[in-house]
Amino acid sequence: MNHILLARRLTVTPLSPSIGALIEGINLARPLDPQNQARLEQALLAHKVLFFEDQTLTPEQHRDFAGRFGKLHIHPIYPSVEQTPEVLILDTHEGNPPDNDTWHTDVTFIETPPLGAVLYAKELPPVGGDTIWSNSIAAYETLSPSMRAMLDGLTATHDFEKSFPRSRYATTPDDEAKWLRTRATHRPVIHPVVRTHPQTGRKGLFVNEGFTTHINELTRSESDSLLRYIFAHVARPEFTVRHRWKPNTVAMWDNRCTQHYALADYLPHRRVMHRATILGDRPR
Repeated sequence: MNHILLARRLTVTPLSPSIGALIEGINLARPLDPQNQARLEQALLAHKVLFFEDQTLTPEQHRDFAGRFGKLHIHPIYPSVEQTPEVLILDTHEGNPPDNDTWHTDVTFIETPPLGAVLYAKELPPVGGDTIWSNSIAAYETLSPSMRAMLDGLTATHDFEKSFPRSRYATTPDDEAKWLRTRATHRPVIHPVVRTHPQTGRKGLFVNEGFTTHINELTRSESDSLLRYIFAHVARPEFTVRHRWKPNTVAMWDNRCTQHYALADYLPHRRVMHRATILGDRPR
């Protein structure tokens, strides 16, 4: 497999033609120097999702690494690590089944959705629990010119409640109070159906099954049909990379041009992941 030298010890190995690369020769627990940060940013733009194996991070080190790339988001619903609210906890098991086994782009229910995220495997099931990422730029670029022309200029509504319904996330008085606060401060937002990446200038699809409720310029039946087509198109295998997690692996992805799907095939076993989420800009 082709290895591209990035720095004296830092290398990237592409994992598929469309998306994904393994990064070696860096310890994420150490402060990130400007040269390696720039090279990781270049690799992220080129490969969309990066994987780092054999990393040992405290929550503070996890936060500090992600924070080198931008301001961090504090999730309004998910629990977080005590004393490190920027690091949320995804702890799924038989008593708390997964809610992210659908194609989604993280936190598109806010005005400035994340630039990216850094996910760290803390506890894994004996088998299963893979995550798949898809390249939404490649998905857009393979559409016909007529379809691209139709989608350009359309807008869509994104709503946190689609993935965080009150029926699941407001089952206790405290949770209900948190959910109601989130509903009050996170009204549905509108983003373009096709987003232009602010660094590469390339266009990609920016609707997702997790949070997009409808395309605003179409009737509901038209919108539902078109969204079903787009969601299926983005999930085509040739746009994707499937990652089989190992303990202490870190994944970092560009949330502006990817979607991902966490397989829920490991119950009744437990899977614990920590995520730091890097805020981005308003989609254009």
